[in-house]
Amino acid sequence: MALLDTWRNLAYQTEMDQKTANEFWGSYFTQEKAIYEQILSAPDTVVKGTVKELADKYGVEVLLMAGFLDGINDSLKTPNPIETMEEDTEVSLDYDKEKLYYNMVGCKADWLYELPQWDALLDEETRKALYKKQKLSGTIVKGKKIGRNDPCPCGSGKKYKQCCGKNA
Repeated sequence: MALLDTWRNLAYQTEMDQKTANEFWGSYFTQEKAIYEQILSAPDTVVKGTVKELADKYGVEVLLMAGFLDGINDSLKTPNPIETMEEDTEVSLDYDKEKLYYNMVGCKADWLYELPQWDALLDEETRKALYKKQKLSGTIVKGKKIGRNDPCPCGSGKKYKQCCGKNA
């Protein structure tokens, strides 16, 4: 079984009670934050190695590193083969700064996108623009509702209820 499947089975198991789930995710988020602090502190260094080497480097379990790689994969310049990943799979953490920040905002991970290391990577204006762009991407704008007695938008000149609204 691939590492990612094992991680997903562990992380999203339905038998986990609320207390256990809170402890598990609390521990994960703390370790994830520590990894991001190290990665963002050296933005010009591209971290590469096997999954096991990276887990050892950041002092986490291999399964937790698989979960971390799953989370950061959308923000990488070249995605890693996470679906088939094993302990000896070579991976890279060459991330796109703006994409990573944007995705952190999208995940509502304020403990990550508010890290002080971002000050050196992206200026405040860029971060505000990315934050706003992400928040607006989830906003649904409804079009103007056509009333039953309004003229039909197809241009026939009939009332909507007598034309296209008949089938709606």
